[in-house]
Amino acid sequence: MKLVRFGTGGAEKPGIITADGRIRDVSSHVADYDHAFFSAGGIQRLHAIAADCDTLPSVSPSVRIGPPIGRPRNVFAIGLNYGDHAKETGVAIPVEPILFMKATSAICGPHDPILIPRGSKKTDWEVELAIIIGSDARYLDSKAAARGVIAGFCLANDVSEREFQIERGGQWSKGKSSANFLPLGPWLVTADELADPQSLGLTLDVNGIRRQTGNTSSMIFDVWHIVHYLSQFFLLEAGDVVLTGTPPGVGMGRKPPEYLKAGDVVTLGADGLGSQTSLCQQA
Repeated sequence: MKLVRFGTGGAEKPGIITADGRIRDVSSHVADYDHAFFSAGGIQRLHAIAADCDTLPSVSPSVRIGPPIGRPRNVFAIGLNYGDHAKETGVAIPVEPILFMKATSAICGPHDPILIPRGSKKTDWEVELAIIIGSDARYLDSKAAARGVIAGFCLANDVSEREFQIERGGQWSKGKSSANFLPLGPWLVTADELADPQSLGLTLDVNGIRRQTGNTSSMIFDVWHIVHYLSQFFLLEAGDVVLTGTPPGVGMGRKPPEYLKAGDVVTLGADGLGSQTSLCQQA
């Protein structure tokens, strides 16, 4: 299934995308795609509802698409998870996942504007695969066990302000968490529908020029390793987002470096996960 949320920011309703590409409103059956939904087996219930989708209200195709989950309790992120990206940033390939946190307030819809922070000179782009956790988990026994706690996957842009991240005290979260620094979606694909999350093509264009081309097969640590690893340190909660790293081609790795400015248009996509297009605006 493809889960989608639609409507004005902060008041989105849950929906599903049917085989014909239409959005159907499931808000009479489901309050939201959030911790309560996932932890109570909401995806299984939704499968039964979707089986009779013709009875569900149809949604206008012009409606705003929001992030595919309600605000999660945590956003975990893995840095430098593609060898070529680590190389372009001039650092050693990590021997275990590099972790940082991203503020949940950074989440926005897939086509909402990217807001260039006040004083920013180095706002950068990062196309990524995002994991959505489907049930609370801690101390998972193995990578195999991680498969059972993943609800699905979606497309993400881990927007980053490199000066804030690297030059202002070395605090990664500070450079990763500005408003609208995490466009998510357009939809969440449930894990049962995505055959292999480790063979997805990823692309990102700036003003129509290809800047990133990659494939999740090039990850240093795969999605199951990441979820198992995180569970050894944290309580993963249903609805949490886990970002898995970006392939090469980010702005800071270009020679000379290139960064986003107001008026730029960023378009990214991933096989089976749809696409995003965001206009950059000054905050």
